[in-house]
Amino acid sequence: MPRVIPRVLPRGSRAAAVLAAVLALTTLLTACGSTADTASTSAGTTRVTIAGSDYLGGAPVYTATEKGQWAANGLAPKLQSFATGRDALNAVLGGQAQYAVVGDLPAVSAVLAGRKIRIVAALSGFTDWRLLTTASASVGRFADLKGKKIGLPEGTNVQYALSGMLTAAGLKAGDVTLVNLAPNQVTAALARGDIDAGLTFPSFYDATRTALGAEYRELRYDGYTYRTLLIAAPGTAAGTSTAVLRTLTTAAKSAAQDPAAARKAVVAQAGGALQPAFVNGYYASYHYAVTLDEPLLKLLTAEGEWAKSTQKLPGTADRETFLRHIDRAPLKAAAPEAVTLP
Repeated sequence: MPRVIPRVLPRGSRAAAVLAAVLALTTLLTACGSTADTASTSAGTTRVTIAGSDYLGGAPVYTATEKGQWAANGLAPKLQSFATGRDALNAVLGGQAQYAVVGDLPAVSAVLAGRKIRIVAALSGFTDWRLLTTASASVGRFADLKGKKIGLPEGTNVQYALSGMLTAAGLKAGDVTLVNLAPNQVTAALARGDIDAGLTFPSFYDATRTALGAEYRELRYDGYTYRTLLIAAPGTAAGTSTAVLRTLTTAAKSAAQDPAAARKAVVAQAGGALQPAFVNGYYASYHYAVTLDEPLLKLLTAEGEWAKSTQKLPGTADRETFLRHIDRAPLKAAAPEAVTLP
């Protein structure tokens, strides 16, 4: 997700900025050469490089690593950490990684930009979206947002969540004024009264509650299930992807049996990037299952239509387009019951 500038932008400027970000994402391709082909280690295992940013959304990757579950499938992983899902996706597009753990919207943007990414699985789903506001803003329901200023990082998943909130209240995008803020700027803007409401990433929920104190209010929204995806670079061997997905399926199942151990594994793998209190508080907001299902395809299509209409992104946003970018074969080989797409 891009770093954004804290100011209100004209609609045309916002669209141009998002389009520029998408086009920039497409230009990072071959300068360093492709790493899509895996290399074998001296022990006979296959080395795989996985780029990620969302430790909770991609928890199966990190629990598998902490528990040493990769070796059972002949794999030796190298994990790369990036600030955003877009950066992780760029690592795959630029040839620095074979796989990326990314959110659904960066993947949609890449598809609309014409990149030949391969979605090999969804790893988790998240629904705990919160509209953050203050008592003085008098926003007791989503319909009260009409005429209000809303701060958020534009062009990200939280803006898509806002579109669902507005639709549920019978409002349109033009009924509110968006203020383009970095995720860590929403709290301060609320405290100053610069905005009436804000949306940001879950890692900032608790900080906002603490900063606003008695003024803090929130409205929860579960109408958008955000999916964390595993993306494979073009040319990655199907057998390698099958081994990766078999490992992650095992990790997800073991985490379901012992979620406390899974939470500890995520904290350990995050290396200080996530605090135990946050992981313990929000782990249950994610549903972990390595799947390729019809709800995922419907979400990608709906997000694609939204991105084209609101952000003026190029490409075709229909079912067939996204289905062409979903590679079902590796997961079918690893866990046939996990694939319910035709």
